[in-house]
Amino acid sequence: MDNNKQYTPRNINFHFRATEEEAALIRERMAESGITDMGAFARKMMIDGYHVILDLEEIRAMTNALGRVGNNINQIARRVNIGGSIYAEDMQEIKSQLDQTWTAVRDILIQLAQIK
Repeated sequence: MDNNKQYTPRNINFHFRATEEEAALIRERMAESGITDMGAFARKMMIDGYHVILDLEEIRAMTNALGRVGNNINQIARRVNIGGSIYAEDMQEIKSQLDQTWTAVRDILIQLAQIK
């Protein structure tokens, strides 16, 4: 047993029957949720009443975009620190990348707000 988790005794038993199709859907939803224990999944669904599957691809894309912006800023900072100058094209590229990133953030937040 994990020492960081406190054991909760569960002495109430729930039992229900399902058709083959229902059982297949339950197993599919359980796999989608990433919960591997049937009891934990059943408790979560019965208590919360829903499960949420997040598509993190947009978040990964946003993280990559932020990384590119950070790399560009670091390159400009190095150039300035060795006595170079800042070019308008560099600043425009960073502004464009930041605008794209903020658009992605807004889109993700809108989608998250629609989850009921």
